[in-house]
Amino acid sequence: MANVDLVQVGKNLLKSGETGENVELQSLWKDQPVVLFFLRRFGCQVCRWMATEISKLEPDLRASGVALVGVGPEEFGLKEFKEGGFFKGSIYVDVQKKSYKDLGFKRYTALSVVPAALGKKVRDAASKANSEGIQGNFSGDLLQSGGMLIVAKGGEKVLVHFIQDSPGAHLPLEDIVKALEISANAKAGQRPVCNDDVCTL
Repeated sequence: MANVDLVQVGKNLLKSGETGENVELQSLWKDQPVVLFFLRRFGCQVCRWMATEISKLEPDLRASGVALVGVGPEEFGLKEFKEGGFFKGSIYVDVQKKSYKDLGFKRYTALSVVPAALGKKVRDAASKANSEGIQGNFSGDLLQSGGMLIVAKGGEKVLVHFIQDSPGAHLPLEDIVKALEISANAKAGQRPVCNDDVCTL
């Protein structure tokens, strides 16, 4: 886990997906702990599935006073993502992708993204998404990766800094709950057997 400079990262501006206003990232953890889910992109099938998985924790997070926030690297696909109801928290856009950069979320190249997208983690996650009827598209920035940042109230410390090592990598729900030291009733989605179908990015 790389060191995160919360002071530096906290000054980055995010645009609210609801109001369009800009807020500093640190305002999200000022009064409460926060789970920040950084999506690769809003149209990504696997990201949409991950968003529905994390959203299972939302009632327990809310009951424990923890905010759930999704962040995308561009506005492209935001409307469709919101209309799809994939995520139960508030949504922001990091238009300049500054937080993505500061948190070490890598960018693929046109060559490295293809083998990454065909890996087992992506196939498994896409298989789960398909089994739950979640579709995706290839619109927008295909090369950005994401991850998760969980910050204690007041920016006291970083509880989790998770960087995707493949487009299908995600943090298990129990790891999120454990980091926050709360209890949750959510159950992770079943892992169907993955076939050799090519998965969407």
